[in-house]
Amino acid sequence: MGLEEIRKQFPILTRQVNGKQLVYLDNAATTQKPEAVINAISEFYLQSNSNVHRGFHTLSEEATQQYTAAHEKVAKFTNATGIEEIVFTRNATEAINLVAQTVGRQLLVSGDVVVLTEMEHHSNIVPWQLLAKEKGITIEWIGVKDDFQLDEENLRFILGRYGDRVKLLSVVDVSNVLGVRNNVKQLISIAKQAGAATLVDCAQSVSRFKIDVKEWGCDFLVFSGHKLFGPTGTGVLYARKQWLEKLEPWMGGGEMVVSVNKASAIWADSPWKFEAGTPNIAGGIGLGAAIDWVDRNIDFSEHAVNEKDLIDIALKGLSQISGISILGPTDSTERFGVVAFSVDKVHPHDIASFLDEDGIAIRAGYHCAEPVHKRFGFGSTARISFALYNTKQEVEAFLDSLSRCIKKFR
Repeated sequence: MGLEEIRKQFPILTRQVNGKQLVYLDNAATTQKPEAVINAISEFYLQSNSNVHRGFHTLSEEATQQYTAAHEKVAKFTNATGIEEIVFTRNATEAINLVAQTVGRQLLVSGDVVVLTEMEHHSNIVPWQLLAKEKGITIEWIGVKDDFQLDEENLRFILGRYGDRVKLLSVVDVSNVLGVRNNVKQLISIAKQAGAATLVDCAQSVSRFKIDVKEWGCDFLVFSGHKLFGPTGTGVLYARKQWLEKLEPWMGGGEMVVSVNKASAIWADSPWKFEAGTPNIAGGIGLGAAIDWVDRNIDFSEHAVNEKDLIDIALKGLSQISGISILGPTDSTERFGVVAFSVDKVHPHDIASFLDEDGIAIRAGYHCAEPVHKRFGFGSTARISFALYNTKQEVEAFLDSLSRCIKKFR
């Protein structure tokens, strides 16, 4: 499917904002939804709306089949062994918290070490900070070098210092600010040799790269469905079957039990024992529809070429405007998905507001990644981010609007 055909699949892209054609460059926050996903959610509510599991009427059986099928689609999409390794959550943040509240609470003790990186999203920092206060664990950090790449030697140093006290490495695949992609396969290999478990945050990479949990060998992997053209309120935790079998649930309630008496309960099999209560059924079905849409229509290698062109245009255009500082690599071959920047004497919020008047949607702030901003001496930044439906004309419109914005505020 060509670019114009892809764009036709996204109804919102025909919208006007402030009398201007919408230019949506905030895809790192959430992607837009193709008509196939919108229709799948609507069809569920129109035809099959019911609760899942243990229902013996037609609607419940249809809902259960569709919801289970969505798990199967995610398992195939990530190359997991089966649905017993796929837990649906509200987002990647909840998936990381699930790991922290099960592996962290049940298996870690005071003095154990969790290793993070300086470029993590807050969703992969704050849960471990809370756990550190509660359990007395230690958080160690892999630094980011001046060329914006992770310093892998930091990981080796930490493993050499703490030995088998290092229990988990939790690392982002693609930074939502720097745009760099880490060599997670290599990092996982280093951690595994030391006996540490591994978690990969694929929130920013799931819509642009093929994910293969078996090739990487990670123990856990998370992503948000709404960044894969699926509905908001959907996320995924992949976990090796061995982990989910030995871990106790994080949340208790209905749906996740086989039997309950006054003294105890018997858990359902995975993944259901980690999905307490009525789940986001329509959202899960919508996520399954998003994966179907991607599988039918998208060639990741072709998308990568188009995205590189967009990033190249953005980086070259920004470099020609005085007073702009780019956070991250200025070589388009080293960037994926996002470009964050600051403008001397112009606040990012003012930039975002001015561009919105031209119908251009970008993000401004720390992007839930404050430590990496401070590592490189940046305050908040403006950020543009791309998806497979963005065009060169949209990037040029952004650059033109930004130039007029800077002239106005200076």
